[in-house]
Amino acid sequence: MFAALALLAAGSASQSAPAQDQPASGSAANPTAVDKMKLPPGYLPREALPDSLALLPPPPAKGSAAMQRDEEARKAADKLRGTPRYARAASDAVIGFPQIPDDFACAMGIPIGKEATPKLYALMGRMLIDVGLSTYGAKNKYNRTRPFVAHKAATCYPKDEALLRNDGSYPSGHSAVGWGLALVLAEVNPDRADAIVQRGRDFGQSRVVCDAHWQSDVDAGRVIAAATVARLHGDAAFRADLDAARAEVAAARQTAATGESPACAAEAASLKLP
Repeated sequence: MFAALALLAAGSASQSAPAQDQPASGSAANPTAVDKMKLPPGYLPREALPDSLALLPPPPAKGSAAMQRDEEARKAADKLRGTPRYARAASDAVIGFPQIPDDFACAMGIPIGKEATPKLYALMGRMLIDVGLSTYGAKNKYNRTRPFVAHKAATCYPKDEALLRNDGSYPSGHSAVGWGLALVLAEVNPDRADAIVQRGRDFGQSRVVCDAHWQSDVDAGRVIAAATVARLHGDAAFRADLDAARAEVAAARQTAATGESPACAAEAASLKLP
């Protein structure tokens, strides 16, 4: 059950260190799948990652009120097929780099890239591995069926469907990544915190729009993201990189173009709540 990390390994190789095997520890990941992958290093050793099994309840049971909420959220999202919001969900489905930094550039008010903001770009790539790995205890335990599989439907991003069909839906790794990055980027650029956190929220909601996750998967992903970011703040290397990224962004904002670009205006329009 390692679709999200397979995508991470393919698309978000560390900006500062080579890919490496990471030893298994506890239930953070499936040792027969995730631990065999060549993953770029994060900040945290595997044993320091949050335990998603301890932090999350089981996913909603069939026939429960919580499951009914999931189905209602899916029905509402299904009405967005063919709209700009659905197209944005398809764009948000791409989990690699440089796509994810681009997803947050408008909210940040500056371009984010390997050349434009190398320290921030590297920070994002490295912490993303920790956030992604932190979801796998619960993912592997519950192996929840995704909504598009349960309803014999299609997602907004067919390219990933073969990987996702057998990958646990709960919690959402995409949602965890989006929320974790938003929390950290809001610290890096506090003047834009509201816009950044809103973008992190919308990034997760894109998974419901896409029919790739249930609403409760997205909600649970945010819990794990917050727990991982809290752990990251206890790591000296992360704190040093966070300070360096904050200074880099402050300098970049001094020379950033003013006014909203057409691309950012289009993004904002696509994300307006219906």
